[in-house]
Amino acid sequence: MTAISITPHHRTRLRMTVRGRRVLAAAAALPAAACVAVAVISGGSALASRDDAGDTASFSTVVVSAGESLWAIAERVAPESDPRDVVDDIARLNALDGVVVSAGQELAIPARYDTAP
Repeated sequence: MTAISITPHHRTRLRMTVRGRRVLAAAAALPAAACVAVAVISGGSALASRDDAGDTASFSTVVVSAGESLWAIAERVAPESDPRDVVDDIARLNALDGVVVSAGQELAIPARYDTAP
């Protein structure tokens, strides 16, 4: 029987060229760039949907009294509606960042909640 000698394979160290590093960096940055693009594109549509509180051309106005909250205003102008929906509609129509209002502030109320004759 003849003995066959197998020489061990030497592994070579992986070496990347400058071009290879650039390609790898671009491939790694691609998902981040896609996320930024989606955020920018959807940011414009999010602002457009903020004005969707109904027909903004017709509305009535109320002046906030001292100690009055947006929730109290919603219950006063639309007692038969869910106050959460009314607060959301008023906040959207007035482009409010939150639900904090101050005394003397004039707020537009969507026409569908206007109970005046």
